[in-house]
Amino acid sequence: MSPIQEQLVALGGVFEAAVLVDRIAKTGQVAEASLGCMLGSLLIRDPRDTLEVFGGDDLHLREGYRAMASALERDPGSLQREPLRYALAMLGLERQLAKREEMLELIGRRLPQIQSQVEHFGIAHENVIAATGALYQDTLSTLRQRIQVNGDTRHLQQASNASKIRALLLAGIRSARLWRQLGGHRWQLVVSRRKLLKELYPMLRG
Repeated sequence: MSPIQEQLVALGGVFEAAVLVDRIAKTGQVAEASLGCMLGSLLIRDPRDTLEVFGGDDLHLREGYRAMASALERDPGSLQREPLRYALAMLGLERQLAKREEMLELIGRRLPQIQSQVEHFGIAHENVIAATGALYQDTLSTLRQRIQVNGDTRHLQQASNASKIRALLLAGIRSARLWRQLGGHRWQLVVSRRKLLKELYPMLRG
């Protein structure tokens, strides 16, 4: 993969998390495989390449790619407004997290505990989701910038959905961090959008 494609995979993770958050907020539903892919991305320590973070392929990032493409195309008809808002907010929170050494250390200490739960229960088990959601709540949700999720109150008030949303936001911010480490910058989304779309379209087709 080219360096830009590697960046797009990581950014696809941010948008995938955003799309899934929006879906849970509005419908209360999420595909277990997509949720598991994003949760699993939190637990990969030393990946050989970016795809390995998401299980070795980008099968579960396609919805994220579509949301990213609609944002880069700036087509009001296809633009997914809420996922775009969540994705940009996650990119912003990642910048705040990068300055908080003690918060990064806390996340680093607690992820192996979640890994142990995964080995015991499986990746998409409610205990794993609850622990991951609690980690987000204890860390990133204490920052001044908060992500306000909009949707159906009936779904948002369910504890299991709230945990899934928090867990996905944590996974999305992990993808944002990966994107930065691969040389990604927010200005690219404005200045280099045609170049990004040219690389993204073949990835969308798989």
